[in-house]
Amino acid sequence: MKNKKAVQAGGKLYIAGEYSILTPGQTAIIQFIPIYMQAEIQPASTYRIQSDMFPFAVDLTPNTDYALIQETVHLMNAYLQSQGVAISPFDLRIGGKFEREGKKFGIGSSGSVVLLTLKAMAALYDFPLPADLLFRLACLVLIQRGDNGSMGDLACIAYEGLVSYRSFDRRALADQLQDQDFDRRALADQLQDQDLDQVLALDWGYEIRPLSPQLSYTFLVGWTQEPAISRDLINRVRSAIGPVFLKGTEQAVQDLLVAFQEADRDLAWSSIGRASDLLLSLNEVIYTKKLAQLKRAEEGLKVIAKSSGAGGGDCGIALAFEEAAAQEIVRRWQEAGIDLLYSERMGEYDDQPKG
Repeated sequence: MKNKKAVQAGGKLYIAGEYSILTPGQTAIIQFIPIYMQAEIQPASTYRIQSDMFPFAVDLTPNTDYALIQETVHLMNAYLQSQGVAISPFDLRIGGKFEREGKKFGIGSSGSVVLLTLKAMAALYDFPLPADLLFRLACLVLIQRGDNGSMGDLACIAYEGLVSYRSFDRRALADQLQDQDFDRRALADQLQDQDLDQVLALDWGYEIRPLSPQLSYTFLVGWTQEPAISRDLINRVRSAIGPVFLKGTEQAVQDLLVAFQEADRDLAWSSIGRASDLLLSLNEVIYTKKLAQLKRAEEGLKVIAKSSGAGGGDCGIALAFEEAAAQEIVRRWQEAGIDLLYSERMGEYDDQPKG
């Protein structure tokens, strides 16, 4: 084991499939955002964990503020031991909050912290951790904590790229863990080496596919500088999800995958537009005044825009199919008080749409 190591974990935004992805078997397309949290880790005589989110450090004595990181450390220690690695204390320092002047971007999550901690410990022990195993370990941490998210954020951030993700039945896996007497309050203490290996080896039923679009466009992220809707409002939106929304969103996502593969600009345009309309029909709270402005800024341009993620604030995305159109929508966003948070060119623009 060598001295100090440094790792990072980025963020994510949904292009299509948010909310529907909460239902097992649904698909989403998620874009990796290379804005990073960082971690430094090195051997120490006792455990010390420090995050710039809090003005104090802890060891592994249970602490409410640091519970997520502590539980991740326990699980990773258990996994490393199951692989024959001799574990020892370390000093872990985490920095980066995915925010500006106290306002969150909405591109990260608790999952980013879990992945960052796992990557730091893997680096410390020079233990290779493939993206799929990183994803599974992070899922176990969150599921044992009672997280009912889709885990799509973990898939995208673990693979560090544009991915399609088909969700699995998290409740069924949680029930299976409970059947094996896994205690979420002391997960690592309950795990037997064989049990953990067996759970990691199961077919969970998800699919993660890295994507390399043949379509040419500029991916743009607009930040409204407003917080996303509250947990209560998110639950209200989720309660409105029904068969029509699920079927329509899945079709839009599958069409977008075809558009990416076949460089079909018109199909990409229509599929993202349908996904946006379905979100609006789910609950009007998703599109705040600024997110509505972000969407309307596409008018008259070879651009398609939509809300991304929970909605009700935070970020929206756009795909621009011409350089001039990309520049113009950014200008319109700025006039509306919407910041360009990130942009990425995918391929080279064509003069005419394909399809």
